[in-house]
Amino acid sequence: MLKFGKDFIFGVSTSAYQIEGAVAEGGRSPSIWDIFSRTPGNIHGEDIGDVACDHYHRFREDVALMAEIGIDAYRFSISWPRIFPEKGKYNPEGMEFYKKLIDELSKKGIKATVTLYHWDMPEWLYEMCGGWLNRDSVKWFKEYAIKVFEELNDSVKFWITFNEPQCSSYLGYGNGFHAPGHKNMREALIAAHHILLSHGAAVEAFRGFDFKDSKIGIALNLTPAYPASDSKEDMEAAYRFDGFMNRWYLDPVFKASYPEEMEEIYKGFLGEFDFIKNGDLEKISIKNDFLGVNYYSRQLVKFSQNSRLNFEVAHGNFERTTMDWEIVPEALNNLILRLRKEYTRIPIYITENGAAFNDRISEDGKIHDDKRINYLREHLIKVAELNEKGANIRGYYVWSLIDTLEWSYGYEKRFGIIFVDYETQKRIFKDSALWYKNLIKERGLKET
Repeated sequence: MLKFGKDFIFGVSTSAYQIEGAVAEGGRSPSIWDIFSRTPGNIHGEDIGDVACDHYHRFREDVALMAEIGIDAYRFSISWPRIFPEKGKYNPEGMEFYKKLIDELSKKGIKATVTLYHWDMPEWLYEMCGGWLNRDSVKWFKEYAIKVFEELNDSVKFWITFNEPQCSSYLGYGNGFHAPGHKNMREALIAAHHILLSHGAAVEAFRGFDFKDSKIGIALNLTPAYPASDSKEDMEAAYRFDGFMNRWYLDPVFKASYPEEMEEIYKGFLGEFDFIKNGDLEKISIKNDFLGVNYYSRQLVKFSQNSRLNFEVAHGNFERTTMDWEIVPEALNNLILRLRKEYTRIPIYITENGAAFNDRISEDGKIHDDKRINYLREHLIKVAELNEKGANIRGYYVWSLIDTLEWSYGYEKRFGIIFVDYETQKRIFKDSALWYKNLIKERGLKET
């Protein structure tokens, strides 16, 4: 039996735009995702987040469901345009929603894990200065972060500055798959730098508060790269992918530098990095209390002459989820060992891990998601085994608590351990929720 310590945190994760709805209530103004989702062709099925899972009105019901499962911690994000719906205008009504949510969690003994930025920048800020392309975005994010710290104080156990800077920068500004929908690689690097600089500014501001038990960190989406063959070309391609996907975010946070070989490659076709100023990297690398790791899959990579970074994704032979992502728990094991060897000894939390499958209500009224149970189980086995080797992984958050608006994939992709009928907003425990409940109770897993 693989055991988890009594202090190990079993959590679940969500984000504001994906579940809250109520986009025009409580003083909230539009975010870049409200605008992006209304542009035809951007979102599968032309889906929008106006209602989503109606969590804004149903949060007490959702917290009760968490308590029934036995969840230790709930990771959610704050909607920036709820807090500052206009430039310089604080909205107490928007903050009140999160105070009520945290109070409800506290009543049930569930710790609050708060993400300050999960991709929903206020549209006013984007219109005013181009969002993350403008260095002033650092100032505006710091103002927002400080206000949230002041209002929520130490009622929050864990603070996460940013969720997946790689997505906000590259998917938002590099290939246009996410809001605001730009397609410019230089812009993606500028956005990434300003996001990381904002992270550093927020951590620095956090240190000015006297929070006794609260901790702060960042959540990075990390995708281990494996060469498609033993050829030198494929191995070098995998290393470049790693530089593009992982090291471009890990290195500045933990080493106060960008990967040197990637800088040279980028400068070759994007020009000088004049957006990096003296002292930036020192601020980005301010010490975190923990690292959040979002892991879903590995990436198989081969050489290609058809891309400027000379790599392309190859197709592996592992079983896949409906996101077309390979299921490779061993890659999580290798990733954590690498982080411990090359980057940091601070505590790690798996802040997202989960899988989308074609969940359907069966004739008995239940959702039998055995594939998801197997996915979660196999990854948690790796977590337990890693901890037996001293990896110091302090917690694990399933993505996600409930089915959500899965960004550009719309409502088609279901990651939740709780099924949402979007027509009625009825919640139904999937078998995976009941499995997770038992795991939390037993705090152990049988090895296969």
